[in-house]
Amino acid sequence: MSKLTSKIAAPIILVGVFTIIALIAITPDEINPSFYIVIPFLSIFIFFFGLEIGQNLSSPIKKLLNRATELTRGNLSSRVYLESKDEFSELANVFNKLAEELEESRQEKENTEKSVNVKVKARTKDLEETINALEQKVKNRTIEIERLIDESNKLQESARNKSAEADQLKKELVELNGKISRYNKSKR
Repeated sequence: MSKLTSKIAAPIILVGVFTIIALIAITPDEINPSFYIVIPFLSIFIFFFGLEIGQNLSSPIKKLLNRATELTRGNLSSRVYLESKDEFSELANVFNKLAEELEESRQEKENTEKSVNVKVKARTKDLEETINALEQKVKNRTIEIERLIDESNKLQESARNKSAEADQLKKELVELNGKISRYNKSKR
């Protein structure tokens, strides 16, 4: 027996027992001896009546509590269906509506996340294409700069060679000038 059932059944049972005791106390002389035989059966009836009433009242609450626990654990498809047409049924309908709205909200969130992921992937693809194009441009420019550096090095080497040739020619020219000057001096 659950706590809720016992909380509901206990007052009913106690009222029944007190009613029997009060009945006996008020009219003890008028009570038939067969009534004392009926008292245990009446007590048992009151006990089971109280338990049944307690279970009938606590059962919808237990169902709601179990479904609410499932809902808090993430099972948004959890619903409560009660056959009664009382406040418990209204509470179950409100619970079901709340669960439905939570489920719709989660579905909208998932759809939004999917949409955002698609947009991010598309944007990322565009950025990757841009990055790849820029990397290719950098590679092309690097190749071009390396080619220009090689040409520059070749030109510098050629210039050094030409400079060395020019220096050699100057030396030869100086020597020839010296020889011509000596030749001219010797002819005079």
